[in-house]
Amino acid sequence: MALLDWIVIGIFALALVGVILWVMRQKQNDAADYFLGGKDATWIAIGASIFASNIGSEHLIGLAGSGASSGMAMAHWEIQGWMILLLGWVFVPFYTRSMVYTMPEFLEKRFNPQSRTILATISLISYVLTKVAVTVYAGGLVFQQVFGIETLWGIDFFWIAAIGLVLLTALYTIFGGMKSVLYTSVLQTPILLLGSLIILVLGLKELGGWDEMMRICSSVKVNEYGDTMVNLIRDNNDAQYPWLGALIGSAVIGFWYWCTDQFIVQRVLSGKDEKEARRGTIFGAYLKLLPVFLFLIPGMIAFAIHQNSIAAGGEGFLPMLANGNVNSDAAFPTLVAKLLPAGVKGLIVCGILAALMSSLASLFNSSAALFTIDFYQRYKPDTDPKKLVHIGQIATVVIVVLGILWIPVMRSVGDVLYLYLQDVQSVLAPGIAAAFLIGILWKRASAQGGMWALLSGLIIGLTRLGAKVYYSNAGTLPDGDGSWFQYIFYDCNWLFFCGWMLVFCLAVGVIVSLLTKAPAPEKIQGLVFGTSTAEQRAATRASWNHWDVINSVIILGITVAFYIYFW
Repeated sequence: MALLDWIVIGIFALALVGVILWVMRQKQNDAADYFLGGKDATWIAIGASIFASNIGSEHLIGLAGSGASSGMAMAHWEIQGWMILLLGWVFVPFYTRSMVYTMPEFLEKRFNPQSRTILATISLISYVLTKVAVTVYAGGLVFQQVFGIETLWGIDFFWIAAIGLVLLTALYTIFGGMKSVLYTSVLQTPILLLGSLIILVLGLKELGGWDEMMRICSSVKVNEYGDTMVNLIRDNNDAQYPWLGALIGSAVIGFWYWCTDQFIVQRVLSGKDEKEARRGTIFGAYLKLLPVFLFLIPGMIAFAIHQNSIAAGGEGFLPMLANGNVNSDAAFPTLVAKLLPAGVKGLIVCGILAALMSSLASLFNSSAALFTIDFYQRYKPDTDPKKLVHIGQIATVVIVVLGILWIPVMRSVGDVLYLYLQDVQSVLAPGIAAAFLIGILWKRASAQGGMWALLSGLIIGLTRLGAKVYYSNAGTLPDGDGSWFQYIFYDCNWLFFCGWMLVFCLAVGVIVSLLTKAPAPEKIQGLVFGTSTAEQRAATRASWNHWDVINSVIILGITVAFYIYFW
């Protein structure tokens, strides 16, 4: 890191402090101000926050690493701008009418209090044990790689970077609330995009261009069926990413994440009206088309440069692991460390810092909202609005502490747990997705039906995760000799399992609904298709025009073109 890099980082830090101080001077009188930014966010702030919240350690390390190891396989999860459109066009009207602060609160309005408690509990535990911990853990690793510092003042630099990242982010999230998350995202998103674009351009220049990357990667087979690193659609017998499973699994996980997860939807709930919320999702969908090019393809570029270096008799571009394999997860930090000139490296570090901080800030704020609104306020409904803000701040501190305490566990099992993260999401998603789908699409869905769709997903998901841990450690029987339990809950491809699990949870929800009392029409008015009043439908129709439709069609067209090119 040269002096110029430190100057760039200093300027970024001053700009960030300026935004935070401005936000902290705004009023934070009640929960709406603190958790939803006073519900006056514009489409630019919403879209930037959706994108910046989404871009975290799984992109800086995981996605680039996936590009370096398996090529285009993970692009199904990243080219999902169309799923954010689904949030804007289909779900925003129902969420806006319900006047809720959280997704569990919406489930209570649609179904019953038990559904709210179940979803809030699942969300809080999963945030602390997966999203917070992994973002912090990976953040420490990234900065250790980029700065090239092993120890500082006799302390492992990993800990300094990880805890420093948490404390810095926690400070502005605690005092600034949702407004700080939204408006720091407006500053951080352009820096992240510009920095990642520079890496893409310099990486292609170092390699010799796009065609050279495609030539090298298309010559590397990823399975025995002839698929290469550049193939997005792989043979249906591929052990990890069969094409049908990838399309179904990524859609189920994507629907849960983009349309029902508090982490993302809270950004939309902060919109001043339905129009701003929808346009925020359209802007976010445009931005979501970029990560494949900004993170996954640079991973493929790093792999191609490494192959060229080996072929020329060099020691390779990427670092090696102790077992002799290439360290794919180091792809993005290695590109930063080896290719970037002074000043630009500082800008990239700001981009990385922006990505990790915005993702963490969103997690802290969403977790605090879940605890304050779905637990504390429910049991103390007469709490003074200003006290709720303080409770939210205390909840954020507790979540920060729990995240830090979980880091040693993450570090001790790091690679193993990181591999399980997609598995965790794939078994969390179907039950939640099923409850929201039948809740919003079917008037007959009863309170018990929605609750049992949610519960069945939780039970099956925990069984799958338990079986994964047991069979991974105990060893499995040879193929063909295992039990039906082992086949279903361990051997079955995780993507197909995710799809079948959604079908099962939907079936449970439908059957239980038909066997129990239908909801009263007045309870579900405006919350389900076919129950909106004429005024509500008119308000929704007035919230969009032909430009919203045109931009949505463009996003869908780009998605289709991407699939055709990398087929």
